[in-house]
Amino acid sequence: MQFRYGIEHECALLHLDGSFADYTDTSFDELQAVVDALPEDPSDYPDLRIGDQGIKRKRWYVEGYERFDTDGQLVRCDPKGIEIRTRIHPSVDAAVSAVQKDVARLDDALATSQLRSTVIAFNPVRSEYVIEPPLNEWERRHRLGSPEERTAHLHMSTYGPDLNLSCTSLDTAALVDVGRKLTYYSPWLVPLSFSSPFRDGGPWGGLSARTAIRTGVRPAVLVFLGDGDEQVEADPSLTQPARLPAEVGRIEFKAFDACPDLELYGELLSWLTGLVLDETLPGRRTTPDAELHQHVAVAGLGDDDVHAGTGALLDAAAAALAGRDDDLARLDRLRERWAGRECPAAEMLARYEAGERVAGLRRPGA
Repeated sequence: MQFRYGIEHECALLHLDGSFADYTDTSFDELQAVVDALPEDPSDYPDLRIGDQGIKRKRWYVEGYERFDTDGQLVRCDPKGIEIRTRIHPSVDAAVSAVQKDVARLDDALATSQLRSTVIAFNPVRSEYVIEPPLNEWERRHRLGSPEERTAHLHMSTYGPDLNLSCTSLDTAALVDVGRKLTYYSPWLVPLSFSSPFRDGGPWGGLSARTAIRTGVRPAVLVFLGDGDEQVEADPSLTQPARLPAEVGRIEFKAFDACPDLELYGELLSWLTGLVLDETLPGRRTTPDAELHQHVAVAGLGDDDVHAGTGALLDAAAAALAGRDDDLARLDRLRERWAGRECPAAEMLARYEAGERVAGLRRPGA
């Protein structure tokens, strides 16, 4: 069974003084100037969606919350950061290599600006994006029409990847079943990625503020179906109509935190591949278990039951990946992280306690 892969990676930003940069002190035009300096490749476009407003014209684009007037004309975009997305690749290694190169290109472009990139999964200084002014009538019609649009403002505080995989051997029923499987097992998948131990200016007592606030209200998985395929009614959504031909059959895992180590994305993609191939795991859910995600967001792999559940998923994936040596090698590296109960948030907290600046924060008195 042949798979294809893509990665969407959200970069947060810092000012030159090390403070966190967001929509309160950084303009869309400032970020767009950085994107304008990056190259455009027309061969990207069969794989990448540009969007109605034309903001997503490159592999890099300014991620934010768009505001419209009463006639539906764009009037501003409050920026969150810069998103990088790869085209579709035939292997995990190719997708990871692509995102690594494009992060390096972004950092080169930022070098001439007053900003620098960083990776963290939740705004460490500001938990809530307030929609000001309130939505007008046109915006309400367009923002309240789907579960994802109703909660779109939540993404202004969160940073995470969309890890995409597709396989032409899977029909619509199989794709939906995989979506339900990954949604069910999401609470045991996400702890290895946790990277949001701060909110409102300091540690909040957990490892993933993004997971605690987002997952359950927003989907853990989206499956993109073709014209004529029956959509699953769910809130949050499990399926969506593909917006371009390249999206048909895409399985998009959305619940991981943004990862400072880009190699971790490859390990997670191999794990997801194994779980798609697996035929033994029985769990299925149409929507994420918000309460369980909130528990895991605090406890992480320090909870013995969570640790055991994550280990069982690694075992299931390894069995299903028999003969796929590159995937198994990545899974072995992921198992080492699991054995050490590692996640990026733990390292972030250790650096913070040591008095280092982490994503714009420094411990008082350090």
